[in-house]
Amino acid sequence: MVTTCVLPLQRPQFGDLDGLSTRWEAAAVPDPQLVVLNEPLATELGLDVASLRAPEGVAALVGQGLPLGTATIAQAYAGHQFGGFSSSLGDGRALLLGELVDRHGQRRDLHLKGSGATPYSRGGDGKAALGPMLREHVVSEAMHALGIPTTRALAVVATGEPVVREVLLPGAVLARVASSHLRVGTFQYVSVHGDAALLRQLADLAIERHHPAAAEAPNPYVALFEAVLEAQAALVARWMLVGFVHGVMNTDNMTISGETIDYGPCAFMEAYDPATVFSSIDVGGRYAYGNQPRIAHWNLARLGEALLPLFADDLEPAVEAANGVLATFAARYEEHWLDGMREKLGLTTVEAPDAELVTDLLGILEAQRVDMTSAFRALSALVRGDEVPMHGLLTDRDAFGAWAARWHRRLDAEGRRGGEVAAAMDPSNPIYVPRNQLVEDALAAAVAGDLGPYERLVEAVTRPFEPRAGFEAYALPSPVPC
Repeated sequence: MVTTCVLPLQRPQFGDLDGLSTRWEAAAVPDPQLVVLNEPLATELGLDVASLRAPEGVAALVGQGLPLGTATIAQAYAGHQFGGFSSSLGDGRALLLGELVDRHGQRRDLHLKGSGATPYSRGGDGKAALGPMLREHVVSEAMHALGIPTTRALAVVATGEPVVREVLLPGAVLARVASSHLRVGTFQYVSVHGDAALLRQLADLAIERHHPAAAEAPNPYVALFEAVLEAQAALVARWMLVGFVHGVMNTDNMTISGETIDYGPCAFMEAYDPATVFSSIDVGGRYAYGNQPRIAHWNLARLGEALLPLFADDLEPAVEAANGVLATFAARYEEHWLDGMREKLGLTTVEAPDAELVTDLLGILEAQRVDMTSAFRALSALVRGDEVPMHGLLTDRDAFGAWAARWHRRLDAEGRRGGEVAAAMDPSNPIYVPRNQLVEDALAAAVAGDLGPYERLVEAVTRPFEPRAGFEAYALPSPVPC
């Protein structure tokens, strides 16, 4: 029997909301074997690493042998998926084990993915394959290292049984940590299936858990909506600054906390192209890289619709309040994005032409199919006086040269050049991101039984800003197909 010292779980606050979850247990796992344990995260959560590596700890990480009375639940939510609304979705292959209190006193959800069928599975087997669970681990850890709010993987455990997809694949369970799993889709579910009292309870939980300052506002629920909008504007701006493409920005994949969640067909864009997509079913490009801010705004509008009964007693003032908040999204996003771009370019002051300067650079990168990550890092080298990295990326040096002259004049106006500027730029311009081919190669090797390439990739992307000998291959763009 697992003791409480392995996973000192507390009852999830979400479980106190009637009708939004179902008590459920994880499916039995025939042969759980630990593949990955995120030791730094375990330490942050106050967990004992040795205990988690022991057989009892590994069993707990797949939901087996938990302390008597542990109330594990599958959560209900709705969502717009590729624009179409589904009123009843939920944790079809996931389970909320409970909450942990980390070393900073913050409550964190511990959630399983791939833990078997639930009442929300809609005919699916509820299982997960090893490769996608490892993908979520490496990409979420890279995002964390880049300073982007994200859920994180505590562990990946192989189950010892195959899952049936197009072929048989080794099964696995991911243990994921989040500040909570409250989603836009959670509010949509209450809007369809609940009542005003339950909606208020859910909103009060979101305020307490994520945006406590809203409780002091004249209208706490409008303030909650504004806080979520601000968090998402900042989050998506950070995605855009590093070329991250989420791939499936459904409303059930947008958190109230402002954390990135549900890493499916996600990737980091290489050659700069706003039309880049990574979901094979996104044939219309709804969730393309360049559309992400617009989709975030659209999703937030759906949250506003769900919250309308809390904004005012009458519909007209409620809609007016919602639209007033929504109207601020574009400016908020633009401010976060442009501030981030100034950091990437080594600029410390705000000038009106900065947006044009950035847009013109991105136009050059797009026209010449330049790798985004390499280009911004090469700008640091250029400021240090080394033209080789940047020139090696370009097909039209003259076009870039004219832009670079403008950039240098802008730096000169601030009285800063050389090593000082480059040193300020480096922490905003990663060298290593989880490049697509490296990820695929590492996952293929891991599924075949060789974790070496995967562990090396994790080592690279979790220290993304620091150049290191022996990691040169992790900074190179993927080969362009012939």
